[in-house]
Amino acid sequence: MPSSSVNNDVNERQLFIASAGKYENVRITKNVLVLGVAFMVHFTAFHGMANLQSSVNSDGALGAYTLAAIYGSLIISNIFLPVTVIRWIGCKWTIAVSFLFYIPFIAAQFYPRFYTLVPAGLAVGFGGGPLWCAKCTYLTVISEAFTAISNGQIKLEVIIVRFFGLFFIFYQLAQVWGNLLSSTVLSSGIGDTDGLSANITIDLGNVSKNVDQLCGARFCPNALESSGEVGNLHRPDLFKIQLLSGIFIVLMLCATILVSLFADTLKRYEMGRKGSGSGLSGIKLLAVTFKQLLQKKQILLLPITMFIGAEQAFMAVGFTASFVGCGWGISRIGYVMIFFGLSNVIAAAFTGAVAKITGRLPIMVAITVLHGAIIIWMRVWVAVEDDYLTYGAMAALWGLVDGTWLIQVNSYYGVLFPGREEAAFSNFRFFEAIGSVSIYVLNPMLCTSTILTILLTLMIVGMIGYSMVEYIERKEERSNNFELEGSER
Repeated sequence: MPSSSVNNDVNERQLFIASAGKYENVRITKNVLVLGVAFMVHFTAFHGMANLQSSVNSDGALGAYTLAAIYGSLIISNIFLPVTVIRWIGCKWTIAVSFLFYIPFIAAQFYPRFYTLVPAGLAVGFGGGPLWCAKCTYLTVISEAFTAISNGQIKLEVIIVRFFGLFFIFYQLAQVWGNLLSSTVLSSGIGDTDGLSANITIDLGNVSKNVDQLCGARFCPNALESSGEVGNLHRPDLFKIQLLSGIFIVLMLCATILVSLFADTLKRYEMGRKGSGSGLSGIKLLAVTFKQLLQKKQILLLPITMFIGAEQAFMAVGFTASFVGCGWGISRIGYVMIFFGLSNVIAAAFTGAVAKITGRLPIMVAITVLHGAIIIWMRVWVAVEDDYLTYGAMAALWGLVDGTWLIQVNSYYGVLFPGREEAAFSNFRFFEAIGSVSIYVLNPMLCTSTILTILLTLMIVGMIGYSMVEYIERKEERSNNFELEGSER
């Protein structure tokens, strides 16, 4: 980098520090809270509806294919849109506008057909790429600003993990509120008829003897369709689904208003900083994202990034349908997934503090062992109808490791690729989406036992790649320290 450019960056940084008010750190923290609350409100609606798709819209695997459309378009979105959109309208307005792209998915639940749900799912994906990249870039930039006003007393890596952790506390609460809302509405007496209730009671009596053969890891969608048996997967009343959809649309609009009115733009905190897309236009902006893929460390992190998307997709369409929906009933899915959300919150709240004490690598090894044990447990467990304690324990443990994966890998991207956040986080979401869409497409075709085996294999490969990145980083750090000591002598 030319010396004049470096001097300008230093001057901008000094000007920001000098102009920062007494409570600038509070203002920065306020922005993290606004972002977290807005995402919590927005994804209360999205997760609440998405977790029901493979069960509520199970005919012809419409729900699973809708989710596949979401993450398929997210792949395209992450290639072409984030750097360009963020450069055009900035991170704040990218987030606010992207929220609106999720609303058609909820509205389509009023008339769930292939030609309504799949296009709406595509819209979600196109909004999701810029949304998540803007969020990650926003948090990284204000972390840098927070570090600057602390005069280097707090390391950037610590602040990034802290802010990502604070954000994910709110984000993961969306699982709690969304599932609580969905189960409360779907299990209520609103819209029920005596005839419908009687039919459901009879159906449950007929299939309860076969839960151990039909559900859990033994769940095979193709076999169920051919045999005509559905376990406890009975679609709730249409009026309840429409009522839930109306509530969720209002929540999404509230989230958009919250970001628009109360979040600061990043112009205040850039300090002369040049992002990965700065000063470029057209095809050159697209090249930035692809160029990032040539980085050795980026390539090695791709399998673990794909695994994060795959394990989240399994919880959305695999666990909810094959374990909870089949074994206990669709209206109970939300209640079980509340445990998943609460564990996500606990992971978000404590993983940053634990990482500060132990470092990142021990945490990653620990959750690899724990997650592997959970997958093996699910693989060998024989399903029991109404065994809500087991369903809740599985969801809680999975939520704990999922929340830790998200924070540790997200924050690691911010640490590894400073100044290239837009491209790096675009690739993160791109390959996370590849992992997700793979499971959404495979889930209607394969038995749950096979899906679990795929997840376990991908996690092991991912951890090998991640460990290699840690080794390279430590080797480079030792080399830099040796050169520094040599120059001082």
